[in-house]
Amino acid sequence: MNDNIPEARRKPKPQANHAQYASTLKCSPAGPLEWRQATRVCCYLSTTDASSTRLPRVCAVSFLNTVPLIWGMLHGEQKERFDLSLAIPAECADRLASGEADIGIVPAVELLHQDLEILRGTGIASDGAVRSILLVTKVAPASIRTLAADSSSRASVMLSRIVLDKRYGARPRYISRPPRLRAMLAECDAALLIGDPALRIEPAALEYECLDLGEIWTQMTGLPMVFAVWAGKREFANPATERLFVDSCRFGKAHLDDIIQEHVLPRGLRAELGREYLTRHIISELGPREYQGLDLYLKYATEHERRA
Repeated sequence: MNDNIPEARRKPKPQANHAQYASTLKCSPAGPLEWRQATRVCCYLSTTDASSTRLPRVCAVSFLNTVPLIWGMLHGEQKERFDLSLAIPAECADRLASGEADIGIVPAVELLHQDLEILRGTGIASDGAVRSILLVTKVAPASIRTLAADSSSRASVMLSRIVLDKRYGARPRYISRPPRLRAMLAECDAALLIGDPALRIEPAALEYECLDLGEIWTQMTGLPMVFAVWAGKREFANPATERLFVDSCRFGKAHLDDIIQEHVLPRGLRAELGREYLTRHIISELGPREYQGLDLYLKYATEHERRA
């Protein structure tokens, strides 16, 4: 791994010139919980060089916290500017690595493993409790020896390693398991729930201790925690593209009622919880403090990976 810690700052990037075409995304019969890439209607301005005429292929996350970020790409002026598909966070990173995507919302830790350029301005962060990254433990945190982890988000798994090590002196053995809390705790001392599965439980009603890792990170560092950023190949990461992503996010924030009706309630979540989560817990527009927190997270993650 490269010994240099990547800083969350923009490097000079060449402008890209892409032709526009129409791209249609449809939900699967299972509804919004099982979004999938479906039929695309592509109207190229030129077919002589597909690599120079196609739109950027964007991979987004199927979790609720990403919906405002891509609302403009789904329903706004940015709808026909990107070739959009959805996946879990770890798979978005894999698609970038394999060349199947040009831009993706990637776990922050992936910046250590791939040569990616950050598209500044938007992402997924928290400044305090995040509510959707929960570590539930049957024993005192310092005594955790085995931890069942939903591995869908590599950034959150690494965050749990950092918090348990630095705050509690614990270095448990991790076991990848589906996000079913009862089964996870039947096998291990603790369980890590990420994204929508974490939102479906009520921490105060649990018989076990429940740690909000976003909250603990901010207590430890005084900084926001950045879980994911838009990043991609250098030729696609330019100020014009960044502006489109910011505009898509702001369009989503302006249509929160629509998001609640179409993507909160169908997930089995209360409207009040969804609204609170998207407005109080999740930060979708990133500024200097968020990027400072990202740099510190990458520093700690680098230290951990060197020890491993």
